[in-house]
Amino acid sequence: MTGTRSTAPKPGTGSRATNPTPSLHQQLAHVAHILLQVRAGSALPDALARVPPSLRAGCQALGFHVMRWLGSAQAARKALAPRDPAPDVDALLTSALALMWPLDAPPYPPHTLVDQAVKAAARMAPRSKGFVNAVLRQALRDPAGLEDTVRRKPEGRFNHPSWWVRRLQQDWPAQAEALMQAAQQHPPLTLRAHARRGGLAALSKGLDAASLAWRPCGLPRSASACGAALPELPQALVLKQAVPVDRIPGFAQGDWSVQDAAAQVAAPLLVEGLLRAKAKGVCADGSRPRILDACAAPGGKTAHLLELLDADLVALDADAQRLERVAETLQRLDLGRAARLLAADARQVATWWDGRPFDAILLDAPCSASGIVRRHPDARWLRREADIPALVKVQAELLHALWPLLRPGGCLLYATCSVFKAEGQAQIDAFLQRQGLPSGVLDPAWPGHLLPLVDNSAISAPGAEAAALPACDGFFYALLHKPGSA
Repeated sequence: MTGTRSTAPKPGTGSRATNPTPSLHQQLAHVAHILLQVRAGSALPDALARVPPSLRAGCQALGFHVMRWLGSAQAARKALAPRDPAPDVDALLTSALALMWPLDAPPYPPHTLVDQAVKAAARMAPRSKGFVNAVLRQALRDPAGLEDTVRRKPEGRFNHPSWWVRRLQQDWPAQAEALMQAAQQHPPLTLRAHARRGGLAALSKGLDAASLAWRPCGLPRSASACGAALPELPQALVLKQAVPVDRIPGFAQGDWSVQDAAAQVAAPLLVEGLLRAKAKGVCADGSRPRILDACAAPGGKTAHLLELLDADLVALDADAQRLERVAETLQRLDLGRAARLLAADARQVATWWDGRPFDAILLDAPCSASGIVRRHPDARWLRREADIPALVKVQAELLHALWPLLRPGGCLLYATCSVFKAEGQAQIDAFLQRQGLPSGVLDPAWPGHLLPLVDNSAISAPGAEAAALPACDGFFYALLHKPGSA
């Protein structure tokens, strides 16, 4: 599972190309409605899609900020107004309080924010104007005291649900706080150059011509939770400053895709596994390898595989609507004829499998998305603690259903965009035990857990200065080789 980074302007800047900047109180009213929808279970992109186009860019920037600081804002609202107000008023207050954070560098002058929030209240719930004004002005009287109160609650201190905090502290006691701090940062805009369109060399020429500064990208050493050797990413680059994708030349022509560095590990790792399998006799007749991408949407890893090798690829996804995004991605990259798309639940093998074994399987399993919350900050608030065992069950069912479809000597790459061990190392350990498989089926190149942590590792390449690598998304990868030979 991968996400595309928001390229919205900073809060309040709006779009100055053709329209004047919308007023902050207009945006605040819409952001309050967005928060109501997220609290009701809607994903942030779905809620944003309901905002009028003229307001969407500004509301997107505000909405992302609110999601990142929602824990502090909710704790502050409860401290300032212990009795819950009406849901729409609560959403407005919480959104305004989130925009006061961080208290040492808020995106707006606090008094301006209070004034605009009161105007928003006049539009949304006129009787609440005085209440909203009083609560927000109380927050301004003693910000240090308010912050101290907020930080006493795990949700307020770390801006993640308390159950999420406990799980990270259990799984990664030494890194938990750093992981949650990293989730508050804006992710870099990382691109994958089309391998069949000249790769990085060709893409870099277009970026240079457009005066867009870039640098080669890889995985920082801090990403490896177990100190494993990290793969190189010859197609990856990161822009030094994120810009809207329509400012980057070559998108419509299929010269590149947006894909985080950690997500770019999947295709090369599976190709490496196929090479090892071929050495053992799989596809020894020179035929194209038969590959299954079992949970293909939105198609980034599917396309990457087809850029790297000629294959008979089946792209499967349970959601027919999301599968349309795979088709659109492949069409843009001129790979539309290279894959067969099927809408089906991968676990229901009898409904879609033709009985021919696969040489390789990519299982990018449904997961908590706990590794990509800096990119999707609403995910931490949409998930519930009970979701994790339910997701672990689905992942186990997928592994159980797909392993028999793999040719002896073939390889299966299990991946999740999660930092929770239950969805990564613990899941694979349990699978090996259930199947009675030795640990030797794990390819030595498998990286295990990749953590979204930054360090000062440097990368150097011809024509590029050494530079600190940005943190990648959080992922887990395990490459398994099925015992036997073709």
